Amino acid sequence: MKEIKVTDIEGIKIGNAQDEGGGTGCTAIICEEGAWAGVDVRGGGPASRETELLKPVNMAQQIHCVMLSGGSAFGLEAGDGAMQFLEEKGIGFDVGIGVVPLVCGASLFDLVVGDPKCRPDKAMGYEACKNAGGEISGGNRGAGTGATVGKFLGPDRMMKSGLGTYAVEIGDVQCGAVVAVNALGDITDMYSGEKIAGILSPDGTEIMDTCEIMYEEIGKEKNVFTGNTTIGCVITNAKLTKDQANKLASIAHNGYAKTISPVHTSADGDTIFVMATGKVDVNPDSLGALATEVMARAIMDAGRSAEAAYGLKSSRDL
Repeated sequence: MKEIKVTDIEGIKIGNAQDEGGGTGCTAIICEEGAWAGVDVRGGGPASRETELLKPVNMAQQIHCVMLSGGSAFGLEAGDGAMQFLEEKGIGFDVGIGVVPLVCGASLFDLVVGDPKCRPDKAMGYEACKNAGGEISGGNRGAGTGATVGKFLGPDRMMKSGLGTYAVEIGDVQCGAVVAVNALGDITDMYSGEKIAGILSPDGTEIMDTCEIMYEEIGKEKNVFTGNTTIGCVITNAKLTKDQANKLASIAHNGYAKTISPVHTSADGDTIFVMATGKVDVNPDSLGALATEVMARAIMDAGRSAEAAYGLKSSRDL
């Protein structure tokens, strides 16, 4: 197994755009030739775009972009910028009189940092697409600009998270993940068990365990909607059917479960997309195990690459 950059995956371009002062941004993952795609939504509070067309019974077999964004449901507008960008290049589903780019997406809730009136819009989505190609930066960039974790006790105890990536190559098979981690829960190193980022102690010097705190308050009614959701995309050059891509998205949620605790709560909109360029043969079960690992590693990268911002500490500060 050889570690590669996620931007090394054949046929894929990735770009970020953000408003650092406003505390939000978006990340465009583009496949100009079209990618076989799937999705699995596990969280109870999703904000999503065009997930219905990814059901195997529906006609479209390939998509051209996944847009990950901040801004809650307002941020779904960033996908319109991707549609404009791709249409201008003649990329999309041929409808006879032109093309309709197929752009799926999901948004996380980052309105509690920066300026709550600043949200990814069509212009920002277009900019992210223009920036696609070459390497990308993680941490406080793109959809991870306003991402935070550890929010069960409110904004005063949460930490800064961000955008994470990880990718590997085994023989001819390439598999990677891009993820913006904005969870209610904590990020944990799946190998050491160490807390990377999460809910802070009252004095802000160490990371506590969100689950343990939740157990102590199990009998209390509590509004925990302080801005959540982890959204990501598994990217591979493998040959997959639409059914297999959807199954792979489901399996990749195991990467969430290995590194985020708690995960898939009613206040999270946890979503994973899959984009497969269809270049090389693969054993789908082996790819599922690999996708789980790369997603988990991307989540850990999101926690470790984030920088302190908006008055919040990051993993680097502890």
